[in-house]
Amino acid sequence: MSNASNQACAHDVVRSALFVPGDRPERYSKALASGADRVIIDFEDAVEEGTKAVARQQLGDFLIANPEASVWVRVNSPGHVQHEQDLSFCRAHDGVVAIMLPKAETKAQIEIAAATGKPVVPIIESAVGAANLSDLCSALGLERLCFGAIDMALDLGLKDGSAGALTVLEHLKASIIVQSRVHVLAPALDGVFPAIDDSPGLMHAVETAVQMGFGGVLCIHPKQVMDIHLALAPEVREINWANRVLAAAETQRGAFKLDGQMIDAPVLARARRIFNSVSN
Repeated sequence: MSNASNQACAHDVVRSALFVPGDRPERYSKALASGADRVIIDFEDAVEEGTKAVARQQLGDFLIANPEASVWVRVNSPGHVQHEQDLSFCRAHDGVVAIMLPKAETKAQIEIAAATGKPVVPIIESAVGAANLSDLCSALGLERLCFGAIDMALDLGLKDGSAGALTVLEHLKASIIVQSRVHVLAPALDGVFPAIDDSPGLMHAVETAVQMGFGGVLCIHPKQVMDIHLALAPEVREINWANRVLAAAETQRGAFKLDGQMIDAPVLARARRIFNSVSN
């Protein structure tokens, strides 16, 4: 995918991406009606080994019966016995609009998935993936990155919930943000917040992720979608400021002063970002 294509992807706002187990077809329509920006049908962790083929059949039947539906699919990881069959499935269905690639570790893995003709959203959730991040980000067909904190912590042997683990994970997240910017990718997505009933905790996690530069987060339950969107919504004060800056810019040339603040190109870009987030 060219830089121009990647820049187009960057305009796609993805605040929330909701996982649905692939073998629970009764949940597909509910997820698509949840308000989530993307729905991810999961063929990997959420589906037992013996029902993975059934999950593909069920999603295929749904997409044929509902041609207006569009979903991402999290395929099984490279090296898994079902990986190639998952990719073939994604290639065959127009309703699959992106492939989520778990445990992505190499540029080649991404480009093999992209050969289906679908954009690829890899999850960085291993030490090897983190070590190869710069090379991985140069892969053709890559749309945006995701961070899998739970699997990453397990792979690195971090103590769950400890200050040290948080330090390491935040360092890795920063690398994802930097590489996403360097390679002109769409804004990355942070990992899931596993406590479904902890709305304040979820909103704090989302706010922190966005402050770090993530565009949104993955989620595991429809009830999390509204909290995610609320956490990402600009405050009224920010919206009013952005509107005033953009209105003033229409009559000014170059840098100018507004309310004692110098308004130049970076400040205008921030105002436009706030305006666009409300418009979308």
